[in-house]
Amino acid sequence: MTNISYIKWIAASDVSLIKNLGSFIKYNRLQQNKTQVQLSSEAGIARSTLSLFEKGENTSLLVFIQLLRALKLLELLQAFQVTQRISPIQLAKLEKAERQRARNKSEKESKPKSDW
Repeated sequence: MTNISYIKWIAASDVSLIKNLGSFIKYNRLQQNKTQVQLSSEAGIARSTLSLFEKGENTSLLVFIQLLRALKLLELLQAFQVTQRISPIQLAKLEKAERQRARNKSEKESKPKSDW
């Protein structure tokens, strides 16, 4: 199964991907009806830095995160969260190792040992 959108991202150059990030920020800024001055102030960056970022000319991961935070879009970073996965075989082994019932230690210790 081939997704055309996926191929577009794979074939894109680094420069065009950076420009896409800038366009994304600009689009969301305008959707929230914020000026560059307002957003840059909320993000704690200079307006010129935001302007360059939106053009894809000055990019920094830190600036991108600050802008996402100011736009209240940090949840988009969940796609990068690493979750530990367990294989079905490992799960079966763990379930097998779980105790199935409790036993009373005092009963076993109170039984006399055989003389055999």
